[in-house]
Amino acid sequence: MQRYIKTKCGLEKLDRLKTSHTLIGKIRLWWFVIIASIRDTIIKS
Repeated sequence: MQRYIKTKCGLEKLDRLKTSHTLIGKIRLWWFVIIASIRDTIIKS
């Protein structure tokens, strides 16, 4: 997942979200990965 998220703050948030083991935490993690990947792809283009 880290190859899709490029920003420093995005990687820090990814690490925080990975520590949550609840269902809501996992949903937030995947939602963040999808949005951050799209956002970083557009910004880097």
